[in-house]
Amino acid sequence: MGLLKKNPFGHILFVKKWLIRIFGILSHRRFRGFNELQIEGSNIIKDLPDTNVLFISNHQTYFADVVSMFHVFNASLSGRVDSIKNVGYIWNPKLNIYYVAAKETMKAGLLPKILAYIGSISIERTWRSEGKDINRQVKMSDISSIGKALDDGWVITFPQGTTTPFKPIRKGTAHIIKRYKPIVVPIVIDGFRRSFDKKGLRIKKKNILQSFEIKEPLDIDYDNDSTDDIVKKIEYAIEQHPSFLKVISRKELEAQEALNKKREW
Repeated sequence: MGLLKKNPFGHILFVKKWLIRIFGILSHRRFRGFNELQIEGSNIIKDLPDTNVLFISNHQTYFADVVSMFHVFNASLSGRVDSIKNVGYIWNPKLNIYYVAAKETMKAGLLPKILAYIGSISIERTWRSEGKDINRQVKMSDISSIGKALDDGWVITFPQGTTTPFKPIRKGTAHIIKRYKPIVVPIVIDGFRRSFDKKGLRIKKKNILQSFEIKEPLDIDYDNDSTDDIVKKIEYAIEQHPSFLKVISRKELEAQEALNKKREW
């Protein structure tokens, strides 16, 4: 790799690689130490193509969700199945992983700006800005940026656009899927809201089980499925339909009880 080689967004890959290495090492114990990350389905990752893959997930913190995905993806690509044991996998990370984030969030301080360099596609939210509800047009340049990232690699997005659970799926994600026809891989996470603060930077509580489930790619008819059809599929895939409320509460309790017993032994 040339020292000054850049990705399509002008970020120097050598710099990006070292930032991922540093933050990967610093954050590893947050998912394997202070708290445990229980992973399911990571074998799916290694069989995905190198580009045009869209990961959709529910959202619990600003940054910890994405950081965990960088860990799981790179661990899987290095041969680890459902495990992030031994952080050595982060030494040669996949450099074409991007994530969609609110522009105002990624400008709020030095650390978010560094994390943005690692792979943020910073967009302007159409429904909320500076803590207030708004209604503005989607910027086509934001859509094009997501398309550019899909053309170069993998993109992570949180289609609810908020860390509040069971909020509606934004139709913009469905439009992106119909336009660029990516492989859509659902991820369901849990436990992050209890173990981290809202930003996902500070550990709020230890000995919390964090779950991370990667599901099979969605079956989507890009030409015939409507945006409403795709929204509905996303809602069920990331378990954010209201019917999942009781199921998730039961699963959380059972998983935490299992972790507590394991630690007692």
